[in-house]
Amino acid sequence: MTTATFPKLMTAKEFAMTPDDDARHELVNGEVIDLSPPPIQIHGETQLKAGVILYGFAEPLGLGRVSTETGYLISTNPDTVRAPDVAFVSAERIPEGGLPSGYFPFAPDIAVEVVSRSYTPSAARARALMWLDAGSALVWMLFPDSRSVTVYRADGEIFTLREDDILDAAPVLDGFSVKVSEFFDVFG
Repeated sequence: MTTATFPKLMTAKEFAMTPDDDARHELVNGEVIDLSPPPIQIHGETQLKAGVILYGFAEPLGLGRVSTETGYLISTNPDTVRAPDVAFVSAERIPEGGLPSGYFPFAPDIAVEVVSRSYTPSAARARALMWLDAGSALVWMLFPDSRSVTVYRADGEIFTLREDDILDAAPVLDGFSVKVSEFFDVFG
């Protein structure tokens, strides 16, 4: 990742108003970072499948909102806006007036990241811990190459599940379970 050149530190509000340049960016400590190049096909399909799985469980039950690549304001002064590949925010945390006009001012309950081949193991772990430090209760790091999921829980538990294992979303989504292979059995 490289840092884009901007004349000053930006706020989340300024960041939200920047023109679309067809590249992916996040705001970290007030500085815009470039996430280009775009992910490869398997990344995108795995991301979509994870979103469909979470949405398919949460939406019919009215449990909350599922989104992809949506920014979350996870710290201020200077502002940091990060975007997981897939996110779940429980209904209880959505403001009474509905969705905010900008970024949610907190981390999602569940952050899902599809780990690209360019990620080092330490970078993947750092990304997961960043979400936990920001307040996520659960982080799933999906590894398409090994067809595995490393789960990070807010209580400090970290474990890896293989394709024949069952993943749950406790303590965030009681009753949710999915065979890990479903994330990687992509459309087609």
